Amino acid sequence: MTDATIDFGKMEGLVPGIVQDAKTGQVLMVGFLNEVSYQKTLETGYVTFWSRTRQKLWMKGESSGNRLRVIEAATDCDNDTLLFRVDVEGDGLVCHEGTVSCFTRPIELTSAQEVR
Repeated sequence: MTDATIDFGKMEGLVPGIVQDAKTGQVLMVGFLNEVSYQKTLETGYVTFWSRTRQKLWMKGESSGNRLRVIEAATDCDNDTLLFRVDVEGDGLVCHEGTVSCFTRPIELTSAQEVR
């Protein structure tokens, strides 16, 4: 990973971090990073987030063993969102609810014609 200049100024020092399975392309989760957790991610090669509720750093999988080893990282065109393509270590269940992905709850959408 190369050290890009990330814009931490837009969201009170945080940027979203999207986590995607490097093999399948499935989006696994979204978390937030501050400058310290971003640097820790770059140093260790494992995604480290900033917990907004606990107000502390947390490496995903530090207790479950389902750590997120970074294969590739990128930023968006505004440098205010990160994408981590990862290899999931452990049993592969990333979500705290015991599923591979946190995105398991479908939303019923109204057709575009009805929305007008």
